[in-house]
Amino acid sequence: MNQQAPLKFALAGSGAVAAHHVKALRQTGTAEVVRVCGPNAEKTRAFAGSFQIPWTTRYTDILDDPAVEVVDIVVPSGLHAEYGLAAARAGKHVVVEKPIDVTLEKADALIRECRQAGVTLAVISQYRFLDAMQKIYEIKAQGKLGKLLHGEVSVKWYRSMDYYHSAAWRGTKQLDGGGPFINQAIHFIDLLLSVMGPVQRVTGKTATVAHDIEVEDIGMALLEFSSGATGVIQASTAIYPGLPARLEIHGADGTAILEGEKLALLHYRGAEPSRDTGPVTGGASAPMAIDVQPFEREFTDIIGAIREKREPLVNGGEARRALQLVLAIYESSRENSPVYL
Repeated sequence: MNQQAPLKFALAGSGAVAAHHVKALRQTGTAEVVRVCGPNAEKTRAFAGSFQIPWTTRYTDILDDPAVEVVDIVVPSGLHAEYGLAAARAGKHVVVEKPIDVTLEKADALIRECRQAGVTLAVISQYRFLDAMQKIYEIKAQGKLGKLLHGEVSVKWYRSMDYYHSAAWRGTKQLDGGGPFINQAIHFIDLLLSVMGPVQRVTGKTATVAHDIEVEDIGMALLEFSSGATGVIQASTAIYPGLPARLEIHGADGTAILEGEKLALLHYRGAEPSRDTGPVTGGASAPMAIDVQPFEREFTDIIGAIREKREPLVNGGEARRALQLVLAIYESSRENSPVYL
């Protein structure tokens, strides 16, 4: 039985994923959401009312509240660092939704500020906490996949124009930072890097083919990992009706494939192939058709990190790696040449 009082969180933002955060935090049994804020009074009131949480339209109310220990930031991506910097300066621990922000300069400023303030910084990347990914990490650590040769990410999802119209920041360079690479596929890009290691060179090509937006809605990238392995990333929000995202890890002695939130295949020498049964989920066409449990597991890790004064599994540096690769893909496409990381 946990004898410590629940860690007190405040939510900055009340967008689509915010409900998953509240549900996950409550399911941990070690956290309490004590406040939510948002600039739109009507929207924030409705969201707060659905969870019976006190609300405000002023971010400073959260920062000035001594009861708030952690600020969980779910505002548009291009505002993550701005909100996080203010929270760190107020002595609050900081959690931000992916991506950490939309530029490396802002990401680095947030990492630096949290370090100087002595507060924990965590970034939500809940797919790392799937049962299937935990199995892949375990098998890799045991060496059963052998030398890693090739990794692939395929996020061929579908989003209508109504999705982009649902919030003014969606599909903008300033606040969304880009399209499916930085918004949807970044989860699986993070998984790819967490297994395959760093990338040394990337060649990317992006385009806008099906939506009236400022950023890409389709693209691909060829990767050369520092280990010598190769890789491919495909990302889109234009593929109807939306297919389950896939992560493929191919080693000299085995293959592991994650599809949606399930283990589609795990097969290595000396073992029978295994896979999860049941429907494949993961937001291919419905953004919030994702499981709350991985969020709960990540928040449990974050709460433990704060209590134990250690780094969370997905800290600022880990989140920065995925952002750096996405931005390199964009740069390669703009310049029509490879980019070295």
